[in-house]
Amino acid sequence: MVVDELTDETVNRIFRALADATRRDIVRRTLIAEVSVSQLAQAYDMSFAAVQKHVAVLEDARLVTKDPRGRERMVRGNPECIRQAQRLLDQFEEIWRSRIDRLDALLSEGETPSTQKG
Repeated sequence: MVVDELTDETVNRIFRALADATRRDIVRRTLIAEVSVSQLAQAYDMSFAAVQKHVAVLEDARLVTKDPRGRERMVRGNPECIRQAQRLLDQFEEIWRSRIDRLDALLSEGETPSTQKG
């Protein structure tokens, strides 16, 4: 399935990355403000290396970008990637709502005047 420029592989990477609570929290934090990997590591009860791995997964999914600034690596959320994922979810919602509308129409057709609410 392709949404804008999203390939199936990209969609899979995005949702695999977002399946983890720590990674979702990192995305949330980095959408609010740019944060260094060191600052992120202080926020979690895990090693610096573990946080770096989480950031690498998010970076691979294009949910965050990591830029060197002196000795620090600054992490910034990528709102465009989030928008692309949201558009995909919107398409699924549209399909779902269409199916519900069709079901409602089918049920309405089966109603007789004596069974209709009025």
